[in-house]
Amino acid sequence: MSNTTAFIDERQSILFDEVIENGPFPIRFPRRHELDQDEEWCEVQVEGKWERIRFHDYHEVYRIPGLYETIFYRTLRCNSPITVVSLLGDILSENIFPAEHLNVLDVGAGNGMVGEALQHLGSRNIVGIDIIPEAKEAALRDRPWVYNDYLVADLTDLTPEQISKLEENAFNCLTVVAALGFGDIQPAAFFKAYNFVRDNGWIAFNIKEDFLQDDDASGFAKLTNLMTRRGILQIEAYKRYCHRLDITGGPLNYIAVVGRKKRSIPAQLLNEV
Repeated sequence: MSNTTAFIDERQSILFDEVIENGPFPIRFPRRHELDQDEEWCEVQVEGKWERIRFHDYHEVYRIPGLYETIFYRTLRCNSPITVVSLLGDILSENIFPAEHLNVLDVGAGNGMVGEALQHLGSRNIVGIDIIPEAKEAALRDRPWVYNDYLVADLTDLTPEQISKLEENAFNCLTVVAALGFGDIQPAAFFKAYNFVRDNGWIAFNIKEDFLQDDDASGFAKLTNLMTRRGILQIEAYKRYCHRLDITGGPLNYIAVVGRKKRSIPAQLLNEV
């Protein structure tokens, strides 16, 4: 990290703290404390030019090889793929269930970091799904060995062909990492993905802890509460941890959950949410 003092960007008159040299792309963050997580952004130097990147504009992040890892993993210390998959691995070991027997649907698969962690765990049958084409392009470019198949699809608006393709996989595991909330994956999409998993299959996901509070407006707090109370999801492990740092260096705390699907989510329950 350089010792560059704070300076004024002449083009946009935004105050930055310093330039961070932590990987192939120099990065600078705005000195702003009022940004919500889904509003955060940085500037990245690509081929000698500074580009503004909003974190949740994933199509922009994925188009530049290595940028996702540089921003979120090297600089902001994201460890969610390892945390969630390791927690899943612990529960599989306790239940004497070999990871090699997993048949995984990885939702919000992005550029394949969760799929790669699942491979390290021992799974060899993984299907990715994401709503943006750039995610699939990045996964095939950066980690072509990870997925048996990768669908670009909206889970709330699947074609008959996509439904058939997902059903024929007979999934016994669902992973959703760093994708719930913020408009990325809504409860209705989680409902669709969950119901593609066979009964007694494994469910592993994470979510920002704010979305599990009583005053949550996203619907996930009510959905997960109803699922556990009505015997739809049996929670096996629950862990609070730092998902990553925010742009000011503070922790963004998430909850990792591993459970077993006991039965499918009925449509009327989703209507209650």
